[in-house]
Amino acid sequence: MYQIREVFQAKPGKAKDLVKMFKQAAPHLESMQGIQHVKVLTDIVSTYWTVILESETEDISGFFTNLRSATMSDELKDIMKGYMDCVEGGKREIFMIE
Repeated sequence: MYQIREVFQAKPGKAKDLVKMFKQAAPHLESMQGIQHVKVLTDIVSTYWTVILESETEDISGFFTNLRSATMSDELKDIMKGYMDCVEGGKREIFMIE
């Protein structure tokens, strides 16, 4: 099992907008085969305006295939409209759950 963390550095004042988008997108992501336990996290003591979209998968290659197809969904595109206006940068972290 793998844990994937998409770590986003939001622009000042935009973290709440990013959280709203991710919370709306979470059920769509979980409905895709192989993506489960989607959570939205915000910082308490990290760098200001850090937002994390966390999920788990058994099949890491299937995760990336599903992620690419999800971005083609009109419904998800609508939810994530304006996403780039909220983000300054980010990174992806992938961990193996032991």
